[in-house]
Amino acid sequence: MVVKLLGVLFVTVFSASCWAAQDPTAPLGWEKPKQTQSKKKAVVYRVPTLQSIVCSDNSTCKAILNGKVVATGETVSGYKVTRIESERVTVSRGGKQWNLELFSLDIKQ
Repeated sequence: MVVKLLGVLFVTVFSASCWAAQDPTAPLGWEKPKQTQSKKKAVVYRVPTLQSIVCSDNSTCKAILNGKVVATGETVSGYKVTRIESERVTVSRGGKQWNLELFSLDIKQ
């Protein structure tokens, strides 16, 4: 008799714990979707903004990109400064190049 009582008690407790593991508000037959591995998000680097170019007498130029003074060979916002001229700054990243200019060449008269 005690064995039967323990058996019934065990079955009752076991079934209650299994039932509690499910969402009681879920529709009948609904299964929780399996977790998928999250994909890595691509990091987007914005092309730096050219604010100024300063050249000294001996043709050494520096530029201000995104508020930071940089020389040729330095990096800013993930872009490498490859050339600084009196009219433009060339930056590169991932095999691509961008020419940044202070003023547009389209002058209307």
